Amino acid sequence: MWPALAYLLYSCAYVITNGVLFYLYKFVIGKPGQFWIVGVIATIIGFCTSPLFPILNKFIPRKWLFIMGQVCMVLAYIIFIFCRSNIFMMDLGLVLFNINYAQLVTVLTFTDAIEYGQLKNGQRNEAVVLAVRPMIDKLTGAISNGLVGYIAVAAGMTGAATAADMTAKDIRTFDSMAFYIPMILAILSIIVFLLKVHLSEEKHAEIVEELKDKLAKGEIKASDDDQSLVPSQGTELLAPADGELINLQKVVNEDNTVGFPGKGFAIAPSDGRIYAPFDGVIKFTFSTKNAFEIVSDNGLEVIVHVGLGTVNMRGAGFNVHYTDGQKVHAGELLTEFDRDLIRQNGYKDTVVTFMVRPNHVTIDQQITDGSKVHHGDKLMTVNSKE
Repeated sequence: MWPALAYLLYSCAYVITNGVLFYLYKFVIGKPGQFWIVGVIATIIGFCTSPLFPILNKFIPRKWLFIMGQVCMVLAYIIFIFCRSNIFMMDLGLVLFNINYAQLVTVLTFTDAIEYGQLKNGQRNEAVVLAVRPMIDKLTGAISNGLVGYIAVAAGMTGAATAADMTAKDIRTFDSMAFYIPMILAILSIIVFLLKVHLSEEKHAEIVEELKDKLAKGEIKASDDDQSLVPSQGTELLAPADGELINLQKVVNEDNTVGFPGKGFAIAPSDGRIYAPFDGVIKFTFSTKNAFEIVSDNGLEVIVHVGLGTVNMRGAGFNVHYTDGQKVHAGELLTEFDRDLIRQNGYKDTVVTFMVRPNHVTIDQQITDGSKVHHGDKLMTVNSKE
């Protein structure tokens, strides 16, 4: 909720000011013919900032990108208030006003909060979490529509009024509601994000790793329902990748410890492709794209986790060929990953496949270390415990 509050403060400031810029040019500066530059600059900066975000985020944590954008907004307000007679400075103010990453940072933070929620309460609420930002946008849009009209009336910027009709009191009234109050909101958003938002990229990686381990141990139920395996019907689990089999107890983790919890198997891959291990439905994918849960037609819940430590890559080098909720068939290509990029980042490309609820299943076949497998090869039959 803290990221939501920070975004609400930002959104109110941005939408309100954006709605009164025409009044600034018409009634305060007295040059309504130059208002077109506002839209041009906003469009150009909008096209530039989004592609730059992932590049900057490689070097700058997203929290600081959010704060950087808000500082630019505060500087823009100062320019709008004190430098409005200088066209060059006004254009610079418009540039600064539109350099903000609040929306992108908020979306990413909310997305990461999905795994946090799953870790805490065992359920993934993508629809609820990701609906917060659009709800805030609609709320601030409604607030802006009301306030812009009120500002225009309070400052005498209605009817046949012109810039020549504006008194010093009118200008002060306009500035206070169009710039001073939004500037305070922008500063408050900086304070909230700086002091209260702790879900950084590093913290999210820790959460996902903890979530992975708890899912493997059966301490968290991953599915949205309470469906169990049908006792009389087993599920054939096929190899999701080409390579060499590894017993889970012999998997070397990213920190060089040995052993992976739970029931399943690992594969040292020979290429960068992951295939469906059976017919089923993709239930969810980690926001880092390195793992997904697939549920068979009779309820077997399995997670395929690509690489060890790859959560820190935040999706780089991963290309998924499905959408959550999609029905897939055994042997269907689901994910491609860049093995070289994983290794260059110092991580392992081991593919781990494990049961979500290991205490509820039995396996009728043991894994032979070092044996070669091809995707689609039958590795084991999984049954539920009666």
